[in-house]
Amino acid sequence: MSLTPSNMLPIGTRAPDFSLPSTEGATVDLASQRGERGTAVLFICNHCPYVIHIADALAGTAREYMAKGIGFVAINSNDTSAFPEDGMENMIREKRERGYPFPYLLDDSQEVARSYDAACTPDIYLFDSDLRLVYRGQFDDSRPRRISSGNYDSAGEHPTGRDLRAAMDCLLQGIPVPDDQKPSIGCNIKWKPGLAPSG
Repeated sequence: MSLTPSNMLPIGTRAPDFSLPSTEGATVDLASQRGERGTAVLFICNHCPYVIHIADALAGTAREYMAKGIGFVAINSNDTSAFPEDGMENMIREKRERGYPFPYLLDDSQEVARSYDAACTPDIYLFDSDLRLVYRGQFDDSRPRRISSGNYDSAGEHPTGRDLRAAMDCLLQGIPVPDDQKPSIGCNIKWKPGLAPSG
């Protein structure tokens, strides 16, 4: 694992479109997940300890804010040939076990991750009702604790989603989201050979 921060796509960027297969066997596009008040696009996977650390809190946060008009969608862009634990079969199980209320999509070509300049899992983007980027960065300040080589637990810091919640609250209140945003940090997206973005 290579610990990687988000690239921090420029504020105001329009959400790149996508159309990807979901764990339900449907094809899901951005328009179908667009929320009346805003839209959160999340790059996650099944095995990253940084995603596992926030997964339950993420599910609860999404459930709460979807009811308020914020759309949510999660995308897995990892190379599933090299990391079969992130394959569709395991995505189906992960969505069920985590209780994710949002669609969970597979970006097998990795083109969507590249279009969002996604770098890590989790990588979080929040767009306003016009699909313009207002927030990108961390879920909150909590991180899993490394307890031994390659092993983590979630003791100590309890994820709350404070940073993402604050940004969504600004959208709901019709006020600007502050520009002081902290990058997310997590496992690097597992790029297929020759597909990793340069620079």
